[in-house]
Amino acid sequence: MATPTSALGKVRTFEALDEKTTERLRRALAESGDTTVFVNGTALQIPKDAHDALIEVLSRFAAGDSVTIGTAELLLNTSQAAQMAGISNSYLRKLADSGIIPVEYRGTHRRIRPSAIQAWLDSRENPSPKGD
Repeated sequence: MATPTSALGKVRTFEALDEKTTERLRRALAESGDTTVFVNGTALQIPKDAHDALIEVLSRFAAGDSVTIGTAELLLNTSQAAQMAGISNSYLRKLADSGIIPVEYRGTHRRIRPSAIQAWLDSRENPSPKGD
């Protein structure tokens, strides 16, 4: 079976910092191997993966760049989505083509978010009242 592809979702862009802040940040990054943050008065040492991500973001700010952050989300092909939903490929394509299950296209290929399949499954378990 094919491997799910990924898409960038929940994207947010942060503008570049002013020159004075950028220079202070550049100096601090050059001197530090540890990242500790204060949240609501509590000091927290950042775990390695989060430290690396944070340093990457701060380094880009220090270079005077704007930064865009997004969440990687899986996208399924129709066969994978049909398997997840427990339905046939042709029925899933019919649901997607009618707009019942939202799809994204990569060229001519349909890609479906697992959350869209789960929402469809949930709607079948809890149908909305008729006539509203």
